[in-house]
Amino acid sequence: MNGYDHNYELPTVGSLEKAARLHHAASGRTIAIYTTEPAIQLFTGNTLHESIIGNGGIAMPIHAGVALETQQFPDAPNNSNFPSAIIRPGAAYVSRTEYRFAVDG
Repeated sequence: MNGYDHNYELPTVGSLEKAARLHHAASGRTIAIYTTEPAIQLFTGNTLHESIIGNGGIAMPIHAGVALETQQFPDAPNNSNFPSAIIRPGAAYVSRTEYRFAVDG
């Protein structure tokens, strides 16, 4: 399997809403991502390699990580049917993303 590098459209734009949740059953760790952005990018460490050494001297083989990045739609300036991602000089850009961590029991 080649892993994931996909963008997902979120149903609510502008208000802070839950976009994703990851849970590791063995440890009870959970991360929930809330955002005002219209999309989230899922990436599963497709370019990691055993030669990359992480914390504690642990090798990072392909797919050893996952990232969830809130964002505008990729290539939005070139797609008129996407919400605009252009920010004009002097205009304010406001976005909010929260990463909420928890551990069960």
